[in-house]
Amino acid sequence: MLRKPLHLTFFTLLLGCCLSFSAYRLDGSEDPPLHNPQPHSLGKDAGPVYASLTAHEWGTFTSIAGNDGEAVEWSPLTGSTDLPAFVEHFRDPGFKLGLRGTVRMETPVLYFYSSKEETVSVSVGFAKGVITEWYPHASRVEPKAELYNGMLQQGGASGSIAWDSVTVAPNQRADFPREVGNNHYFAARMTSATPLRVQTPAGEQQEKFLFYRGVSTFSVPLSAKLTVAGKLAVENRGEEEIANTILFERRGAKVGYRIGGAVQKEAVLNAPELNATVDELCRDLEGMLVAQGLYQDEARAMVETWRSSWFEDGSRLLYIVPPALVNEVLPLSIRPAPAQTVRVFVGRLEIVTPATQKAVETAFAANDTATLKAYGRFLEPILATMIKKETNRAQARRFQGYLNIVYSQLVAQNSGRN
Repeated sequence: MLRKPLHLTFFTLLLGCCLSFSAYRLDGSEDPPLHNPQPHSLGKDAGPVYASLTAHEWGTFTSIAGNDGEAVEWSPLTGSTDLPAFVEHFRDPGFKLGLRGTVRMETPVLYFYSSKEETVSVSVGFAKGVITEWYPHASRVEPKAELYNGMLQQGGASGSIAWDSVTVAPNQRADFPREVGNNHYFAARMTSATPLRVQTPAGEQQEKFLFYRGVSTFSVPLSAKLTVAGKLAVENRGEEEIANTILFERRGAKVGYRIGGAVQKEAVLNAPELNATVDELCRDLEGMLVAQGLYQDEARAMVETWRSSWFEDGSRLLYIVPPALVNEVLPLSIRPAPAQTVRVFVGRLEIVTPATQKAVETAFAANDTATLKAYGRFLEPILATMIKKETNRAQARRFQGYLNIVYSQLVAQNSGRN
């Protein structure tokens, strides 16, 4: 019987800002005309309503499936930062405490549309999670207490963020913060959303949206397990239907995807043939997002924001997160309430396929730093999954050695930021 490898004692020191993407440069500040929004129910949202105000939001929940198909625990904040310097953090961006979770909530952006100036208060809760980055400056971010390893595994842990006074200003001349060089953060500005301004102790801040990120341990609605035949068995663990799914795979320059459609309870997806293009997938994905209620330019902005991440090397299942789950995990309050509100989130579940395992193992053996960098923050959970499945003791020790290298590099990288 193969013994489980011991975790390194310094593992809880790991933390950083995830991802490093190619950029989308924003040029100019002219806004196209406002869309004609379609009505959407506010559910139980009671109280005063701004009849001319519409709110739209999109975001991503990222997880990694283990050998049993369930989302595994990992350190999603490891890696290089992919955010502009003006974005605020729950601690100094070099803070390296091991905040482990099962979900990385990535770049939700909340847009507002109005034909006249309005001022609203906005708050978002985060079940079993903490908010880690945001912009503009928030009035409150909870919890205020020190974050520590294991806190998200405690059932009562939850975070929140609030902006007490956000002015939606259609006649405002856009003067958004910028940086030299490109950053994928700026792609989210390429919409007709109304500019916002927030007064802060350091002065006024302007942006096209409210932005925040976080880490959580909530249960994702899907599990995805590889069958012996190499197919992907998908199970919907929730009560609400998954509106659409896409199984994506990339190996170098070769790309393939399979649209799986809706999943009520279970589905089995064949591996896609690697004969497609990313541009084709972007068009199909934009259509799915528009069908969920996003405007066309919002859907395009979302896809452009995540283009270099969603479609990088590896295998992953993309799916539409049920709206009821979004509202449960991220309860949103806007006062006075918009007449119309739309929230569209995409789930991303990484799949550790035999091809991914082979690519990682070969890259370590050949010291192929380019390939290893391509898998980036997912190397830790990929290797941990490989170790758990491996029955050959010598091979398992070799994988554990690779994992130790990843830990050591992350510690050195994180120490260099302090």
